[in-house]
This record gives sequence, structure tokens and C-alpha cells, in this order.
Amino acid sequence: MNRSPLLPGTKTDNGDKAYLFDAILQPNSSLDPKGFMILISAIASVSFLAGMIFMAAGAWPVAGFIGLDVALIYLAFKTNYRWARMYETVRLSSDSLLVERVSPSGKVQRWRFQPRWLRINLDSPGAHDSQLILSSHGKRLRIGAFLSPDERVELADALTGALAKLRSPEYLQSTFEEALDEQAAKAS
Repeated sequence: MNRSPLLPGTKTDNGDKAYLFDAILQPNSSLDPKGFMILISAIASVSFLAGMIFMAAGAWPVAGFIGLDVALIYLAFKTNYRWARMYETVRLSSDSLLVERVSPSGKVQRWRFQPRWLRINLDSPGAHDSQLILSSHGKRLRIGAFLSPDERVELADALTGALAKLRSPEYLQSTFEEALDEQAAKAS
């Protein structure tokens, strides 16, 4: 999980309002392409040797099944790498929480929540099948399904903290004063 929170009220380089919370959620991909090639080469080499031994012993059909095993392992890894391209972004600004989910095919889905009414629910914290649910105004969204239980707890805590800061009287006062300053600057 990559997170880059910005200070409330600051502006980004392009002049847009900064996010109070900004996280990119990605599935874990522990084997890089070079490691994959080494692993699949080792599996293929061992399987080839085993296939040759079976062929020499007269059990030639076994070699075909060993080759099928190697092909299935290769396809399983390629499918896993395809799903690893999926990610979610969670961005909290003063007026909305935006969640974007990008599928492996590149299809983007967006959900927008009003942060003043947003509830964060983490059922069974620490359990493998726990769910992190965002809900507001009858809408419910499950996020971070591919994260580990500890990462879901960390995300829920960080997002709850950012929402608490947004709802705090100090932040509301500073936002109000900033709006007054902008109106005064426009009036002059």
C-alpha cells in the first residue's frame, strides 16, 4: 500500500486542492519477471529429465503429462501476473472520498462518498476473510480485498484518522478562514 498524505489546505503543483489521504492499493507480487524465468526454467529442466527417465523405462505417456504440468504452472503464473495489474486508489479531499478500481483489463470503476457521513467498518480485524467496507447514504463498497489482514487494519486506521482530522473543529475552522481569505482576495 502506497500512501502519500498531503497537508490540509495545501495546493498541488497544478493548483488543485490537495488530498488529505491518498493511497494506492495493489496486490502483492513477490516474484519479479527474472525470478519467474529462472523458476520456470528450473521446473522445465527437472520435468524434462524426469520425462526422459520415464520414456527410457517405457512409460512414454508420463512424459506428456509432465509436460502438461509445466504448461499449467506457466499459465497459473501468467494469470497471477495479469491479476496483479489490478489496483485501487483511495483519495480523500475536503468534499469527497473517491475510490477508483482499475481492473487488469484497464476498466476503471469510480465511487464517490461524502466524507462527513462516511462510515468505515472492518469486520473481524486480523482474520484472513475480514472485509473493509465503506458505507454512506445506503451505498456500500468493499475495498482492499486483496490486501493482507494486517494491511486492511492499517488502511482502516489510517483512513479513520484522516476522516477524524477532516471532521475536527480545528480543520473546519481553518477551512472556513481559508474560504473567507479567498473571498476577500476576489472582492479586492
